[in-house]
Amino acid sequence: MRANATMDRREFLGATGVLTGVLAAGSPLALLAPNRAWALDLKALTSVEGAALLAAVRTIAPHDNLDDAHYALVVQALDDNAKRDAAPLELLRQGVSGLGADFATAAETERIAALKAVETTPFFKSVRATTLMTLYASPLVYAYFGYEGEAFSKGGYLLRGFNDLRWLPEVPLADSGPVFGADSH
Repeated sequence: MRANATMDRREFLGATGVLTGVLAAGSPLALLAPNRAWALDLKALTSVEGAALLAAVRTIAPHDNLDDAHYALVVQALDDNAKRDAAPLELLRQGVSGLGADFATAAETERIAALKAVETTPFFKSVRATTLMTLYASPLVYAYFGYEGEAFSKGGYLLRGFNDLRWLPEVPLADSGPVFGADSH
C-alpha cells in the first residue's frame, strides 16, 4: 500500500482503463454492474471473489448514487496487491470464503452482519484500509462529493469559492470575519 495517495498520469490511465470494455456475459460481476460500460480485469482473484469483494467494499463505504464501477477500482487495487504477493492473496481468499458463498448477492443487512462478524480480522482491516485509500483518493469519485481537487495551483481556496458548499447554511456577513484582499488603508 502506498503512503502517498496521488497518482501520476500513467497510474490514472491504468486504473481507469479497467473501467472500459465489456463485461463477460457469464461473469458474476455482470449481475452487479450498473451497465455494461466497464470491466474488471482480475489477475489473481476469481470473478466470484471479485464480486464478493465488490459487495464488501460497497457495504463498507455505502454511497447509494455511486456506481459500482467506482468501487471496482478498490477491487482492482486489492487484486493488484494480491498478484504481487501470495500472502495478501491468501488473506483475501480466506476472508471472502469466511463471508459465505452468497455474500455478493445477499441483502445489505446480511452483508453488514457478515462484515461485523469479521471486523477485527486482518482481512477486514486490509479491505477497509484499501477501500478508504483507493475510493476516496480517486479523481473519478471527486465529482460525486463536489471536491474540485487541490487549490494551490489555482490560487488557493480563500479567493476562489471556499464557501461555495451548498449544504452549509448562509453565514451573516457580520459573522464572516475580515475580508482579505480588500484595501485596508
